Amino acid sequence: MGYARPRPKHLAAKLLKIRRDLGISQAAMVRRLGLGKPYTYCFISKYELDKNEPPSMVLLAYARLIGVSVDVLIDDDRELEF
Repeated sequence: MGYARPRPKHLAAKLLKIRRDLGISQAAMVRRLGLGKPYTYCFISKYELDKNEPPSMVLLAYARLIGVSVDVLIDDDRELEF
């Protein structure tokens, strides 16, 4: 059995900030990200509460939505500015 890879400590807070700054609901965020089934607002909630880590394609959708590089989202040393 292997070791779990380290998770970004600030990712959940950054994802929550993005949605709040856009002023939209979790369900609207699913639509804005262009996520289809099986994604629902529950997935967004789990990402924002740091219960689940989004897959890379979801992180890419967040980054493209706000016009930043993915590393801004996952690097704990980078500030989120958009």
